[in-house]
Amino acid sequence: MFYFDPQYLLLMAVTIALGLGTQGYINSTFRKWSRIPLASGRPGVDIARRILDSAGLQHVEIVRVPGNLSDHYDPRSKRLALSEAVYGQPSVAAAGVAAHEAGHAIQDHEGYVWGKVRTAIVPAVNFGSGAAGILIFLGLIVGISGLLWLGILGYAFAVLFQVVTLPVELDASRRALANLEVSGLISPDQVGGARQVLTAAALTYVAAALISVLNLLYYIGLARRD
Repeated sequence: MFYFDPQYLLLMAVTIALGLGTQGYINSTFRKWSRIPLASGRPGVDIARRILDSAGLQHVEIVRVPGNLSDHYDPRSKRLALSEAVYGQPSVAAAGVAAHEAGHAIQDHEGYVWGKVRTAIVPAVNFGSGAAGILIFLGLIVGISGLLWLGILGYAFAVLFQVVTLPVELDASRRALANLEVSGLISPDQVGGARQVLTAAALTYVAAALISVLNLLYYIGLARRD
């Protein structure tokens, strides 16, 4: 059983360390800059609304959602969702996150190529992610290499999604900082704080992509040994 493989145990240790490390970093960074009031006094919802309106996206609705750092933009409903800690809070952290999500809405409006690629592979990712674990497990248990490779192929789509997500998120953060500075929604001395929050968030996506790639390489190694 691959669960007792030393390489698998090492992979799990790396996965846990990266996951806990990056999550702890984003949480601590967000808390730090959540305590720093935004000089303009505008809450996250106003920041996002100003950026969206300046880009001609008055039709994008902004809603409040529960959860911690549950902020996201839905390209299907054209709805931008901000968490409690961002929606009504006039902090440096809230401004950075709100501007980042507004950046995703602008990407969608402009047809940003990597965003279109990520959206296009979602059906394959949903199917592959659901079946991959079962196929890989069955392939190993019953010794059918075809099932194992089919599961690996399904998992590869999930890895591709994680990798494609990186440029999408980095571009949204770049747009966020540019919009905050150009619009004057954040003072020059607070731009660094917003950048720290967005950099910490980006590291979580980098870690997720790295973990996915490492898992894929491990599964390929198992298939070759089989």
